[in-house]
Amino acid sequence: MTNKKEEFKVSGEDITEKIKEIIKEGNARRIIIKNEDGESVAEFPLTIGAVGALIAPILAAVGAIAALLTKCTIVVEKK
Repeated sequence: MTNKKEEFKVSGEDITEKIKEIIKEGNARRIIIKNEDGESVAEFPLTIGAVGALIAPILAAVGAIAALLTKCTIVVEKK
């Protein structure tokens, strides 16, 4: 079974909202954040049914990353 990948280019200020939207959709297996040079800055595996308290640490990390990046690419691996 192959995973489908989608990429979204967003500004640093929009990262957290986009990640929340992706998680809410519920079909993402992994989220990768890349900087402007295409280098992976962070990777977050998502378990099926991850909600509530499990998402809070991811969003906290994304918030810290957003403060450092002006532009980035979010790569979403879907099942």
